Order: sequence, then C-alpha cells, then structure tokens
Amino acid sequence: MNIFFTCLLIGVGLSMDAFSLSLVYGTCGLSLYRQLFLSIVVGVFHFFMPLIGLFFGHFLSHYFIMNSNMVVGIIFGIIGIEMLISIYHNEELKVLNSIFSYLLFGFTVSIDSLTTGIGLSLITNHYILATSTFMIVSGIFTFLGLIFGNRLNQSFGKYATFFGGIIMLIFSIYYFFNF
Repeated sequence: MNIFFTCLLIGVGLSMDAFSLSLVYGTCGLSLYRQLFLSIVVGVFHFFMPLIGLFFGHFLSHYFIMNSNMVVGIIFGIIGIEMLISIYHNEELKVLNSIFSYLLFGFTVSIDSLTTGIGLSLITNHYILATSTFMIVSGIFTFLGLIFGNRLNQSFGKYATFFGGIIMLIFSIYYFFNF
C-alpha cells in the first residue's frame, strides 16, 4: 500500500477526536480568528507528538505513572461542567481565553498521536511526510468541526451548548473509565 495513503488514513483516524471535540467547541460561537488559531495549534501538536512518541515514547511509558486516559477524562469533565454552567449564567464560555487553554486543547486531542509515534517506525521511515500529513489532516478536521459546531450554535443557540456540554461529560466518563 502507498505510504502516503497509509499515513493519510492514520491521520484521519487520529483526527476524529479533534473533530468531535471541535464540534462541541464550535457551539460556543468562537470567532474565525480563534477557529483558525485552534486549528493550527491542533495541527502543530499532531506534527510534534508522533515525533516525540517516536524518539521518547519507550522511555515515557516506563515513567508515566498516571494513565493518560484518566487525565483526558478529567479535563473533558471540567470543560463539560463549565459549558453547562455557562448556559445558566448567560455568559460566553471562557475555556479558550488564554494561550494555555489552546495548548491544553491541542495536547488533549493529540495524546493518541504520541502513542502512534511509538509504532511509526514500523510503518515508514519518512517521518516528516507522515507527521506533516497528520498535521494537515487534523488541522482541517478541527477547522471543519469548529465551523459545523458554530453553525449548530447559530441554529440552536444554548441548546447546542447544552448538548455539547453533555457530550463532553460523556467523553469524560468514557476516557476516565477506559483504562
């Protein structure tokens, strides 16, 4: 099978959680600038995380004490609760209000890229081609999720944010107990 096509399929698989979470964040009515910036951040993380996994993944797996799914579950739970609270306080969600929050989002949706990087050497020795493909695909999927979520917000308003918060809590439970 063509290496690029294989990397493209892996990139699509890695981008699914970024897409679904971006769909939820899109319901918060982010500006186009924030949508583009978040998409770039996610893409950059999907570029570097497999490389980190490739070079340091073996060592990290021996020293990382807490299960990464539990960390993601806690983060998703906090975000989901904050989304639900924002509905009742009639305020805009302030989850993405700092560079740290953008980086946290990018890190959270690209943790699976870190583990993919561990096995990347079994797939190809063209690491930059592979990670560049992951970056482009995940950036596009993130942007599309944000755009579609924003459209849902325009059509359904607070109901979209409510369902987004519920989805985040479901993700939280799934990741937290999926260890």
